[in-house]
Amino acid sequence: MIPSHITIKEMIYWITGQPSSGKTTLALLLKKHLELEKKNLRKEVFHIDGDDLRNLSSNKDYSPMGRVNNIRNAQMIAKFIHNKDCDVVVSLVAPFLDLREEFKIDLGDNIVEIYTHTTEKRERDHFHVKDYEPPTENYIDIDTTLDSPEESLLKILKQL
Repeated sequence: MIPSHITIKEMIYWITGQPSSGKTTLALLLKKHLELEKKNLRKEVFHIDGDDLRNLSSNKDYSPMGRVNNIRNAQMIAKFIHNKDCDVVVSLVAPFLDLREEFKIDLGDNIVEIYTHTTEKRERDHFHVKDYEPPTENYIDIDTTLDSPEESLLKILKQL
């Protein structure tokens, strides 16, 4: 059990990158890890996935405006859940740097951006987003080309 004088701060873990870069796989591993860590605190950990969010909102619009709407929805939901003292793991392409940076400024030290990428061809490569803007500062860089998902998770945990 964690002593009462130690505070474990709830966070939003925003995992971004091209389709098939390992976002959802890492998000599920991170969620499981956080659930185990916070089991004694009875804290919930939520996962918001881009595909699930699009299905929920029936947003099949992949135009720039459709993507902006999907990102804003994910941000609203993540912030709402986080404000209930829960960890939130988001796995979403979220190609626009300015939207991710605005959200990081809004949340301050309550958010961690994790950028996944690979040079390997994978099953959903045909969904590649031409206008994806990688992060430029304050993020964890995870190259999933050669590392297993567990090795990538370990790299994330070491940088948190």
